[in-house]
Amino acid sequence: MADSSRIRARYIDPDGDRYGIPTFCWGLAPPGLATRRQLATLNLRPGGHDPVAQIMWRGHRRDRIALLYAIATAKPKRTATPRQRAALDKANTARRTCPECGHIKDYVIPGRFGRCLDCEYGPAEGTAA
Repeated sequence: MADSSRIRARYIDPDGDRYGIPTFCWGLAPPGLATRRQLATLNLRPGGHDPVAQIMWRGHRRDRIALLYAIATAKPKRTATPRQRAALDKANTARRTCPECGHIKDYVIPGRFGRCLDCEYGPAEGTAA
């Protein structure tokens, strides 16, 4: 059941008369609808379809909205091609390569230093340079 502190009468509009789209309270959306993030966990995407409903709740200082999409009309997420994956691997390796010493690190080179932490602070104790 939804938290009663988040339920407001103004957020209940299942016909869409007030907001132009069916509106539900936090936790009270009908089954078969999901947010973009929920679709992503199911390896789905809206697939060009418009939202069919929304959830409204009171946020910190303003009303918050989450758009809902029909799971039945959602399409599978597209996967990257082998060439796209290779390009991403190359770009990520470049982000981890220190321009000063040339070593590939296990972390992204910090932008504030422009070089790896070993070059900035010296090698950590007990490690070889």
